[in-house]
Amino acid sequence: MKYLHLIVKNLLRKKFRTFLTIGSFIVALFLFGLLNTIETAFNQVDLAGANRLVIRNKVSIIQPLPYSYRDQLKQIDGVDEVTYFVWFGGIYQDRKNFFPNFGVDPETALLVYPEYLIPDDQFEAFKSDRQGCIVGRDLVKRFGWKIGDRVPLEGTIWGGTWEFNVRAIYDVASKDMSSNEFWFHYDYLEERRPFFKGTVGWYGLTIDDPGQAVQVAEAIDNRFANSPWETKTETEKAFLTGWANQMGNIKLLILSIGAVVFFTLLLVTGNTMAISVRERTGEFAVLKTVGFTDRAVLSLIIAESICVAAVGGAIGLILAKAFTLRGDPTGGMLSVFNLPTSDIVTGFVLALTVGLVSGIIPGSYAMRMKVVDALRRV
Repeated sequence: MKYLHLIVKNLLRKKFRTFLTIGSFIVALFLFGLLNTIETAFNQVDLAGANRLVIRNKVSIIQPLPYSYRDQLKQIDGVDEVTYFVWFGGIYQDRKNFFPNFGVDPETALLVYPEYLIPDDQFEAFKSDRQGCIVGRDLVKRFGWKIGDRVPLEGTIWGGTWEFNVRAIYDVASKDMSSNEFWFHYDYLEERRPFFKGTVGWYGLTIDDPGQAVQVAEAIDNRFANSPWETKTETEKAFLTGWANQMGNIKLLILSIGAVVFFTLLLVTGNTMAISVRERTGEFAVLKTVGFTDRAVLSLIIAESICVAAVGGAIGLILAKAFTLRGDPTGGMLSVFNLPTSDIVTGFVLALTVGLVSGIIPGSYAMRMKVVDALRRV
């Protein structure tokens, strides 16, 4: 650290060039943080319940399943609790106000998904009100709703205006989970919709032994094989992965973009350090003359490069984290919008690595420089 003053002085010698290089790191690491946040939102497999299975129509998730399957699912060995969902697709005030809204079974939804935390008195109020609804904490913050409010949704699948009473607000057990969903009574939907009566969108169930997930899934699909409504049963982790893959290979896309960004950043930083070394050839000769070793000169140049990377990388990641704290900018299409600490650490390490690598080549050149040859070029 005794050479920190010398490092700072050298960096501030060309302030505009240094600030531009730091700016490159800021932009690159901000983009890195944002891309990783989006990738996490589309691949929530880590949030899946190990003991949960999802049963959907074998043809497509948009095809329904009979309500009567519920009782048959309960009879299969290894099945614990069963619940179901129907995608409603309602719009609040404006189409840009998108958020997931479902018809659910009030009696079993929380038995299968206990990570949705609702006060007992509010949940009882929801169950006793046929037009009652449960809303997530993020929706409350977004729209200013409160218990007792009357909320109208415009139906997109089943038209008309559907009105609901806010009876409960749910929180989530983990900060990595979404709280922007809207639940209401399946019975209320069933009595009003003109078609698809007696059907649900998909089933969710818990099993006694997660180690028997494959066997239970096979038993379920065999139970309904060759019926008009064949099923596809999979673990919740596989279901979420498949849902994300419908959008394409998000991970490969993000890795490709990230690789291009960091390679470009490496070239920019390496070029900056090379120019800086060429401009200071005579000074390095003087340093060696007064006793600086070759390794000391190399260390100074690498330290300058790492310093730029650390400052720019830290600012970029801080800005990315601050951006995610504002919530989902898409209005609900990304159910989770959070930059994990592990990704922040990874980004910072990558920035330091770029700083290290970009300083090695010009630093090696300065290290091998002979004093006589350097002074001759002045």
